[in-house]
Amino acid sequence: MSSVPLKLESTSDVSRSIGKGVDIKETIIHKGTVRIDGSLEGEVQTEGILLVGEGAFLKTKVTAGTAVCKGKITGDVTATEKIRLRAPAVLSGGVKAPILSIEERVPFNSTIEMTHSS
Repeated sequence: MSSVPLKLESTSDVSRSIGKGVDIKETIIHKGTVRIDGSLEGEVQTEGILLVGEGAFLKTKVTAGTAVCKGKITGDVTATEKIRLRAPAVLSGGVKAPILSIEERVPFNSTIEMTHSS
């Protein structure tokens, strides 16, 4: 796994961050909150929260406790708790979660599988 400098916000619980302008190709496996504001090609696995910033682009498979997206994701997203798509998010891929929240004006080009919450 490559070493990426962390850009942590003092008021948040983010424990792993990929900043704006950073482009990486790797698999991220983490237990806490992950924030991505750059570009990622690979895979993200976290038991915690995945935050995808407005300028972010992910070409990846996502597995998370909760996924909150304002950026672009191309790939499948699975969450054990919920998925929130906030404008101006764009998601192209499959979605699997017990709860799905989509704001108005968010293009949703995906398949949905609603699961039971744990």
